[in-house]
Amino acid sequence: MAIVDFIGVASGVGAQDHGCEAGPEALHSSCIESHLCENHAQWLTTLYPPQTQDDLHTIELLCRELAGQVQRSIENAHRFAVFSGDHSSAIGTWSGARTALGQQGTLGLIWVDAHMDSHTPQTSPSGALHGMPLACLLGHGPSELTGLGQFSPLLLPQNVALVGVRSFEAGEHALLSSLGVQIYYIDEVRQRGLAAVMQAAQARVTQHSSHFGVSIDLDAVDPAEAPGVGSPERGGLHGDELVAALTTLAADERLVGVEISEYNPGHDVAQKTARLALALANTIVR
Repeated sequence: MAIVDFIGVASGVGAQDHGCEAGPEALHSSCIESHLCENHAQWLTTLYPPQTQDDLHTIELLCRELAGQVQRSIENAHRFAVFSGDHSSAIGTWSGARTALGQQGTLGLIWVDAHMDSHTPQTSPSGALHGMPLACLLGHGPSELTGLGQFSPLLLPQNVALVGVRSFEAGEHALLSSLGVQIYYIDEVRQRGLAAVMQAAQARVTQHSSHFGVSIDLDAVDPAEAPGVGSPERGGLHGDELVAALTTLAADERLVGVEISEYNPGHDVAQKTARLALALANTIVR
């Protein structure tokens, strides 16, 4: 059984609602109380954003530090679970994973999210960087973020699949469509069932890659079950089905790690969302 490194990223710099910056430490406390941070799981560290005058520079520096942590986990033959504040941290998570695999490996990624997170500064209505990480990983966005790591782009379109999308703008849709990225919208999930869609996504992202990861924005789950997020969207996934699907994926030795983002404890109700986040992380510990 592989050791799992838990890594917190306590930053909401890329989000409009900064409450998610408190998410990782709240989950750390819950992790200790639940005894999850024992045996084969260890809370390695919690990273905090540096003090700079510019949000883009702050996120660049934070993502570089996170990339180094993830890279070391993989090189130590550990899996990782990143608990990030806002989803812009995904740029660091997956650039670190890609770098760790080196010239002999390739990385696939399943992106579970209510949104596409594929804006560029030219298409974003808000300018919020947590709406741009997937575009950056695919090589489209500010050079400070697309240039992290040794490989550019960090991810190839044929190795990426989105699951559960139900809210997006024309600009990001146009980008993903032009790149040929596979998108499993929420209607298809309802028709086929999440288990079948996640298996299809896994087959897609591993067809041309040696390893894969899963990035989860908790707003992918219906807000009735996961209210503790900054950008809730009605009609989402069921939490128990997502846990079951991830448990199946975790049996695949090619899985390097998972990322769970956007937990906002200020919006949570009876710790529903915190319990779900830890249940998702626990799937790769077993």
